[in-house]
Amino acid sequence: MVVLRTKLTDDERDMVNKLTGRHANLAQDDKRYDAYYEGSQRLKHIGLAVPEELRIFELVANWPRMYLDEVARRQKAKNIYRPGAGTSDPALREGFDANNLAAEIPILAKENMIFGRCFMSVGTNEDDKEHPLITVESPRQMSCLVNQRRRRMDAAMRRYQEQDGTQVATLFLPDKTIQLTMTSNGWDIDVVGDDSGIDDHNLGRVPVVLFLNRRRLGKWYGTTEMADIIPLTDACARALTDLQLGVETHAVPKRYAIGVSKGDFVDAQGNPLPAWQAYFTAMWATQKSSKDVTIGQLAAADLSNFATTVKLYAELASSVTGLPFRYFGANTANPAAEGAIRADESRIVSNAEEKNANLGVGLGWTLGIYERFRTGEWPTVGEPIAVEWRNPATPTRAEEADAIQKLNGGNPVLSREGSWDEMGWDEPRKIRERAYFEAEARDPEINALDRKLSAQTEPNAEPAAVSG
Repeated sequence: MVVLRTKLTDDERDMVNKLTGRHANLAQDDKRYDAYYEGSQRLKHIGLAVPEELRIFELVANWPRMYLDEVARRQKAKNIYRPGAGTSDPALREGFDANNLAAEIPILAKENMIFGRCFMSVGTNEDDKEHPLITVESPRQMSCLVNQRRRRMDAAMRRYQEQDGTQVATLFLPDKTIQLTMTSNGWDIDVVGDDSGIDDHNLGRVPVVLFLNRRRLGKWYGTTEMADIIPLTDACARALTDLQLGVETHAVPKRYAIGVSKGDFVDAQGNPLPAWQAYFTAMWATQKSSKDVTIGQLAAADLSNFATTVKLYAELASSVTGLPFRYFGANTANPAAEGAIRADESRIVSNAEEKNANLGVGLGWTLGIYERFRTGEWPTVGEPIAVEWRNPATPTRAEEADAIQKLNGGNPVLSREGSWDEMGWDEPRKIRERAYFEAEARDPEINALDRKLSAQTEPNAEPAAVSG
């Protein structure tokens, strides 16, 4: 009878304690960044004390989400290939599609920018053994330890809570993966029946890839992409909240009455008003003589200074993010021309290209682990798996077509498939177009018409007879 161990070794428990501590150190900042992205931060968190009765006037412009979403929209993977092959790799593309990475990569990019870090893990797939499972892991659930000297990950830990409230975790080590559960004695191995809770994969490395946003040397936790825009969002939120309160209390003209008391106020029917106040269009009437009473109206406050202040904050937000000012509501009567749009978006495009390059390296490593799980062999050294990205700029279809036509005129620079690449077609679209061309080549009527047209364009050629 095999006795399954339920306790962690001292080294394993030491790893778990370090990973738990690292997760706790980052949890507070992660919660704050999540609130800013969702636009759910309270003004008391940004230094503005708002009484409970005035909470309805709180207003936050969610610039962080607008900025991050705009960058993430420009991060779309097109093809997966090995540089030595030069074309899309069918096996890798199959794994890419099986794991629905076209939808997962934008989530990875977005989470990476929100928290400054994100993870992808690779493991066996019980439901589809031919396609190992690639998973995007939440940075709020996962932490890792990086060996500074070897620049390799020593361990990673993913922890979450089951629906029944049980705390469970997965400890990723270079040669094994251990399933854990929280008990009264701390973390223990989660043994269920004959399942030991330990997977000895013997990869020699942790099957987790760490992605960092704005990575700095010697730092392995990244920087949130919202770091520069958060203070401006806070300042704008204060101005907008004050504006809301000003609209409610100062934008409406105020009335004053001299020489009367509360009991002198009556409504249109002569009944006393229930309170010493009147709102908006309510009429005031008093029984006293007009010689003894003076009723007047104060001019409403001019709140245009708030609009100027908010516009200033928007201009500053545009400068630190690289987003065109029109993204912050500065619209003009005439839309920008194509060239002006490209020039206006140059910084945001360069930012997306840089992030795509960094994400591409991590995705290449992830797919390398995928190949190891799938084939049992690591990819050939020196032939990294590469990711080809769609153009992060926003060219129009007319602009693309004109550029490709010019490159193919005279002495062609691009092949047919090279033109497809320039148009951003992915591999499934190319396969479909190749099938269309093959079908046309086999069509006898099209072939006959093509021979007739060719004969007519050749000098001194006899007209070709077309049957039918």
